[in-house]
Amino acid sequence: MSDTIVKNLNFGSDAKDKIFKGIDKLTKAVSSTLGASGKCVILEDNAGKPIITKDGVTVANTIILLDSVENMGATLLKEAARKTVREAGDGTTTATVLAHAILHEASNNLQNENPRVIKQGIDLAVTKVIKFLEDNSTLVDGDMINNVATISSNNDKSLGNLIGEAFKAVGNTGIVSMEESTEPETTVEIVDGIHYSQGLRQIHFATDSDKTKAELNNPLVLIVESEIPNIRKMTTILEYVIKNNKPLLIIANCDQQVYSALAMNKIKGNIKVNIIDSPIFGVTRKEVLHDLALLTGATVINEDLGDDIDLIEPEHLGTCVKAVSTNEGTIIQIDETPEEAKELIVSLEEKLKNAKLPGFKVAYEKRLARLSAKMAIVKVGANSEIELKEKKDRVEDAICATKAAIKEGIVPGGGIALLNASENIKANNASEQALLTAIKSPFATILSNAGIEKYNSPKNIGEGLDVVTGNMVNMIKAGIIDPLLVTKSALINAASVATTILSTDCVINNLRANEGSR
Repeated sequence: MSDTIVKNLNFGSDAKDKIFKGIDKLTKAVSSTLGASGKCVILEDNAGKPIITKDGVTVANTIILLDSVENMGATLLKEAARKTVREAGDGTTTATVLAHAILHEASNNLQNENPRVIKQGIDLAVTKVIKFLEDNSTLVDGDMINNVATISSNNDKSLGNLIGEAFKAVGNTGIVSMEESTEPETTVEIVDGIHYSQGLRQIHFATDSDKTKAELNNPLVLIVESEIPNIRKMTTILEYVIKNNKPLLIIANCDQQVYSALAMNKIKGNIKVNIIDSPIFGVTRKEVLHDLALLTGATVINEDLGDDIDLIEPEHLGTCVKAVSTNEGTIIQIDETPEEAKELIVSLEEKLKNAKLPGFKVAYEKRLARLSAKMAIVKVGANSEIELKEKKDRVEDAICATKAAIKEGIVPGGGIALLNASENIKANNASEQALLTAIKSPFATILSNAGIEKYNSPKNIGEGLDVVTGNMVNMIKAGIIDPLLVTKSALINAASVATTILSTDCVINNLRANEGSR
């Protein structure tokens, strides 16, 4: 009985009131960072060290409320923000503000409505808004890329231009990533590299668990086409790697025993290692492995064709400058593109010119992108550790947002796209109207952060208030823009969390022995 956790129950309006209190507190803290006039937040880390940031997700992740029910509300809201950043790389603050507004609009105006009916109405309105956004989006090119990066780095023009130029340098097939610099200046380095679709397989191999990232510097590369059945098969190569204190990147499908054994040794510090799966089965599987081997200098091992993993020699291993695996995939940075790869690229370009069937064209384009991809590394520098942390958060947001903008296009920024949708979409019921009213909240929050109380409503779609100058402008022409993907993800996730909370009638929390004073 001593191990039993006693539960506390809250019902009906009491439950929702406490949940809403937590949501209100989180939103107040996070929303202050929104827009060109967004404020910085000073927060204390677990070691008591102050951190200055304008990154909404960093602020949200720090907040843990004393009251456990209030904390549940805050945690649910965080989920909308986290899902948005996973999908689009940015938009955490917008998702938080939207979820808060949807909840309050619905709870104030739809008290007597059935939760199922409310959800149906809100979901239908979300679909209408997304259609409006897509119809009024603009494809990104030229200086627009710089503008997206500038907005997403909290209106730091020099940083935005740097990131924008990085994206333009690598083209549509390239990758932009970030790392710390040893110098105070922030620079961009263009390198050869490849983006591989298979990513981090187990969290135990992560070198940064907070960001679920495994990073290996100058690793040896082992590529095996057949499955590695047990750890004994790798004894020879593991002994070599450990003896020479080299990191090891394994590209292969492995038995679970292999994953477990290597993860245990990695945790103990015996070896620096990461395992990523071979490509999925299909006609391109051999091509992908061949290209990876070509770029890294490795030999593809296949026991089904007579090779023996037991007899692998060091010369069968490849190398790369860096390998970074996340949930989205793996970036393999190489020193320079080998001559054999360059010859293959020329051959594929010729085949692409002469290809008549769409399927062949797509296949050639994908392989060319894999072989000829460039990488731009934004090396973030600062004069202090505190400044570096804050700057890295902004750069990471800007890279992700710019990538999203290039992928799906942009919409007018400053909350105007959602404001336009609200004013140009007809609501068929009270639930739809609640959603359409709520989506004005990002615009209102941006005005509030800028200290603007009165404004003239925009007359035309895409027209809005520049809070810095106070003038009405065409938002896209003025460079005040948001990635379409970010806005869509923020809206969808905010509505999902909000409708879930609205359907809640009972909250069960752990009863704390000593909660302290509130």
